Amino acid sequence: MSIDVTDAPGRERFEARDSAEQAVAGFMTYQLTGNVIVFTHTEVSPAYEGQGVGSKLARTVMDDSRAKGRTVVPMCPFLAGWLEKHPEYGDITAHGTKRIK
Repeated sequence: MSIDVTDAPGRERFEARDSAEQAVAGFMTYQLTGNVIVFTHTEVSPAYEGQGVGSKLARTVMDDSRAKGRTVVPMCPFLAGWLEKHPEYGDITAHGTKRIK
């Protein structure tokens, strides 16, 4: 299984697609204002759970944000938890925000 993650700005989300099936395996929604991007929700299709789709989404959105000089606000509980395990993105992550449960 090969997963490709791309930005779908018209839908305000990054989409993870199974390249063989061309199916959306998961997505992460966002709101962009200037150079601040707020990630609000992550969803992985049940058929793809436990296969690293969420982590691939997280790494891709963070690398994309860094490349574009954006500050990330992780309102999404999945991304906030993932970032706790990946301090290498601390320099572009807004701190002091409350996590939504």
